[in-house]
Amino acid sequence: MAWDDRNGEPPRGDPPPHGELPLDPDVETDDGAARSEVPVHLRASAVALVVVGGAIGTFLRYVLSQAIPAWQGIPVAILLVNVVGAFLLGLLIELLARGGPDHGGRRAIRLFAGTGVLGGFTTYSTFALDTDGLLQAAEVGGSVLYALTTVVVGAAASVAGIALGAALHRSRARRV
Repeated sequence: MAWDDRNGEPPRGDPPPHGELPLDPDVETDDGAARSEVPVHLRASAVALVVVGGAIGTFLRYVLSQAIPAWQGIPVAILLVNVVGAFLLGLLIELLARGGPDHGGRRAIRLFAGTGVLGGFTTYSTFALDTDGLLQAAEVGGSVLYALTTVVVGAAASVAGIALGAALHRSRARRV
C-alpha cells in the first residue's frame, strides 16, 4: 500500500514496509480513532498511571536500598534492583506483546507496571553515580566489576524474562 505523502506515515492498519519500524503506540492514537484525538502520551489518565506506578517503584527501590547494605563498597541493592527490574520488564513486555494489541487494559498495564513501577524501580542514574563514586574512591576494580556485572547480567536477565514470557505464552496456547 502507498505511503501517506502528507505526513510520511503508512496508512493506518497496514504493517510498515519491510525495514521500517512500527508506529509508537504512545504517540499515535488508537487504530480507527480520529486523527484529532489526543495522543496517549498527552492523556491525563495515561500520565497518572505512569506517575502512580513510578512512585510505587521508586518507593520499593528506596526500601530495598536501605535494607541491603553495600558489599565492599559495591551497592548490591541497586545492582539487584536493576537486574530484577530488567528481568521483570522483559517478562512483562513479552507477555503483553503476545497477548494482543497495545490497547485498553494491556496498554494500561504496560504504562502502570512497565513504564511506571519498573521504570521507577530500576535506575540508570544511581547506577552511573555509584560507578563514578567507586572510581572517585579509587576503587577501579570494584567500579569495573559493578558496571560490567550490572550491564551484562541485566541484559541476560531481560533476555531470560523474554524467554520465560514466550515459554509461558506457548504453554498457555497448548492448553487452549
